[in-house]
Amino acid sequence: MIVISAASGAFGRLVIDNLRTRGDVVAVVRDPERAPEGVPVRRGDYDDPASLRVAFEGAGRLLLISSPELDSARRIGQHLAAVAAAKDVGVGAIVFTSFLGADTAATGMTEAYLATERAILDSGLPYTLLRHPFYSDAFVPQVSDGAITSSTGGRGLNTAFRSDLAVAAANVLTGEGHLGQAYDFTGPLWSYPEVATALGVTYRELPDADPGPMSWISAQVRAGALERQTPDLERVLGRPAETVISRVLGRHLPRVP
Repeated sequence: MIVISAASGAFGRLVIDNLRTRGDVVAVVRDPERAPEGVPVRRGDYDDPASLRVAFEGAGRLLLISSPELDSARRIGQHLAAVAAAKDVGVGAIVFTSFLGADTAATGMTEAYLATERAILDSGLPYTLLRHPFYSDAFVPQVSDGAITSSTGGRGLNTAFRSDLAVAAANVLTGEGHLGQAYDFTGPLWSYPEVATALGVTYRELPDADPGPMSWISAQVRAGALERQTPDLERVLGRPAETVISRVLGRHLPRVP
């Protein structure tokens, strides 16, 4: 039996959609009324360790989807409770959606992921770590007044679409040869100027807006921090990952003269 935690979120729903014909799947959610349809549902709340032990019981493989909590200390507590519950009930293997670079930095947004990876290793459970990049879904360029704009300095982004990462997770959960592996997933490198060229529109570089998450990410892009490439995602997918340019061309091409 495959158990998917945080299954009511966008990523969890996509993973379940990819697993419906691959075996027994159980959705674990905080609010059963928001659970995906068509699969058995169990209540499991990252803030309620007792509920997690019940929810994870009998799992041959558990997909531990990272908590959406933004506070690192609280997120770490939630993740460690989930790992402890998985160990307590003897989960067969745990697959964790970590973050790209979590193994190299212990500050900022990677802190909770690194702490969780270490807890999984210390648990002694068989594991696979899926280190995700930023989702392309949040970065798809939009044409406005005949132009695409960004504050990225024309540098590359290694984002990947949530749909491809969900297929990869489903492949790991149902395939062989993945235990003990840590996959550093990156999507095909792309840039905003490249997308503008593909669409035949103007590209304009804009100054950063007010301080915030996107401003911080843009600064990371300008510094080249999102240009790392690995073959891991394509290898696990068994095919090339979808590119941002192909997605944008499909969405906008009819509007371009």
